Amino acid sequence: MSEDVVRIDEATLFELLTVASLFLVALIGAIIAYQAYRGYRRNDAPSMLYLAIGLLLLTVSPFLINVAINTLFDTDQIVTVFFENVSRLLGLVAITYSLYGRH
Repeated sequence: MSEDVVRIDEATLFELLTVASLFLVALIGAIIAYQAYRGYRRNDAPSMLYLAIGLLLLTVSPFLINVAINTLFDTDQIVTVFFENVSRLLGLVAITYSLYGRH
């Protein structure tokens, strides 16, 4: 484990707010992605499915990647940032495809 792990009872207000905001971004992103998925199921519109996938990759996946990598592995921060950015990039590609792709 990393030696710079911050315990909840030792965290500053800024660190707690940062974690809370990351969690809220993931939660709200998941809610919006679920609504897009419901739109896909209701209207059989593939663009809504790509929108849902893109939103998950853009909001939820980076949060989960951050938690998983920092919990399971002892790696440099640049590794975590790389995988988060790849997820965001794929999310943006999926959202772009939902807007401009052939359906």
